[in-house]
Amino acid sequence: MRSRMGALLWRVVLAVTTVCGIGLLPWLSHTDPARTVLKARSADRDPSPQALADVRAQLGLDEGPVRLLGRWLAGLPHGDAGRSWISGADVLPGVLEALGVSLLLMAVALTVAVMVAAGVCARTLYLGARRRTAVRPAGGSGSAVLAALPEFLTASVLATVVGVQWGWLPALGWYGPQWTVLPALALGLPAGAVLGRLLDDQLPGAFAEPWAAAATARGLPGRSVARKALRRCVPALLPNLGLFVVGLTGGSVAVEQIFDIPGLGRTTLQAAIAQDLPVLQAGVLLLVALAAAVTAGARVAARLFVGPALRDGALLTLHRRAPAGRRGPPLVHGLLLACVVGLGLPRDPLALDTGDRLRPPSATHPFGTDALGRDVLARVGHGAVDTLLLALAISAIALAVGIGLGLLPRVSGPLVDTVNAVPPVLAALLVVAVQGSGPMTPVLAVAVVAWAPLAAHTSALLRQERATVHLAATRALGAGPWYLLRRGLLPAVLPPVARHALLRLPGVALALASLGFLGLGAQPPSPEWGLLLAENQPYAERAPWAVLAPAAVLAVLAALAVTAPGLLRGSPRPGRAQRSGSPGPRGRPPRPRGQEPTIGEPRSEPTRLTGAR
Repeated sequence: MRSRMGALLWRVVLAVTTVCGIGLLPWLSHTDPARTVLKARSADRDPSPQALADVRAQLGLDEGPVRLLGRWLAGLPHGDAGRSWISGADVLPGVLEALGVSLLLMAVALTVAVMVAAGVCARTLYLGARRRTAVRPAGGSGSAVLAALPEFLTASVLATVVGVQWGWLPALGWYGPQWTVLPALALGLPAGAVLGRLLDDQLPGAFAEPWAAAATARGLPGRSVARKALRRCVPALLPNLGLFVVGLTGGSVAVEQIFDIPGLGRTTLQAAIAQDLPVLQAGVLLLVALAAAVTAGARVAARLFVGPALRDGALLTLHRRAPAGRRGPPLVHGLLLACVVGLGLPRDPLALDTGDRLRPPSATHPFGTDALGRDVLARVGHGAVDTLLLALAISAIALAVGIGLGLLPRVSGPLVDTVNAVPPVLAALLVVAVQGSGPMTPVLAVAVVAWAPLAAHTSALLRQERATVHLAATRALGAGPWYLLRRGLLPAVLPPVARHALLRLPGVALALASLGFLGLGAQPPSPEWGLLLAENQPYAERAPWAVLAPAAVLAVLAALAVTAPGLLRGSPRPGRAQRSGSPGPRGRPPRPRGQEPTIGEPRSEPTRLTGAR
């Protein structure tokens, strides 16, 4: 009870700190909030001293940020979130309406994501149910391409082609269920691909558990075995699913901008740009509350899925060495990426030739030219260096921070919820407020939030691994906490979280590109990928190559990040290490028949102690 109260207090402190930091946004950025509000109300009005003084008096800005924030917080218990500094309307009804729009869009997008995830891991489920061959993750480059689809680019293509040219579905506005389809596809396709890959990575370990072999020997239908394997793996993914729910609600800013959807993400972005603090604070506070509610629901669902095995320490470890992946796909993807960078670097990305504007691909310009006659291959190649290096650095930092904080779930849990409730766009705006706009703005903004999914994944795996039989036996034999961490927990947690970090690498690059697309990152004439997409999007119909080239390179990067972890897997088939004489699950030599497991080695005999019911 005391730990729950401490976690609740920690969440309240983080939420109040976040809201207070947002309340200081104009003063942190050293800008005059009266001038910003006056410009947002009427761009043509002259900001005379008298006009600015009237705005300050009306909003009470002369009282200072502390009194303004205190007055706003005092009204929250009475259901009063203040009035908008721009429109003068009550904040709470408008923000709640925007939240309802975002929740509906999130629900439809989550449905699309679940369907895509089911398609990604369908082959693994089929093979595991049939148990004819060694089960290995079956998702290929197709799911990698889906995971690398830039949401803003997918939204633009769907709105232009499906909505405008073909006229199949409405492209702009928010007037009924039909208006949810295209934005839900833009949001759900990449999210479903990521969730499917994470699930696909754990399914081989579930099918390698003794209960699966026993169920097959007893004649249990394959569909039932696959269903129990899903139930065994889903609890470790529920925290990340919760992060997706909050991210799809408040982080779909670019999609809401393109489709003109009055959602919460767009509302908070517009409030942040106009420094409409009451609206911005109320929107972020709702996102923090949503994150806390979703996290609590994920924990309850995890306990329902796993059952008393989590409490009694009766689980078997999911840590198995799956068969080694094929070497061909990652080598091909890496070679393609290296060729693009190698061919683009010798070219000048800034050379202008207005006579060659929007030229199609040719021998001189293999990727064509953009609206200013610049070589697209040169710009993609030079932009790849910066984008890849930044994405790799951010991913490495996120992996280290995520694992470190994930090992401390009582500290990281509320922190993950709060960080995930702040969209990268809003984080970028806060960074801009503190240090100004520049090429490092998206780096800092993405680094602040990139570790949260990895920490959530680490905590979920750690919770299940602590409930395993072999760890309970090792603890009973007198092993200390450091030995358990080094020999039992980290070997089971590090490989899947490292593969998760590689899977997130294209997402980090996409987040950098998204911020550049929204104008919060690098500025022209930089060849950064997000800026390339933003500059060439207006010419997508006349010169599609200028948009497809950076998008295709992003897809190749995603395919490389997804297929490369297969080379890091062990070669023996799960469950056959001791019979074939090859190293065991953790690289140990084969154990002689009849010898008991050593400390830290999982037992595989008792079928009745698995978590599948």
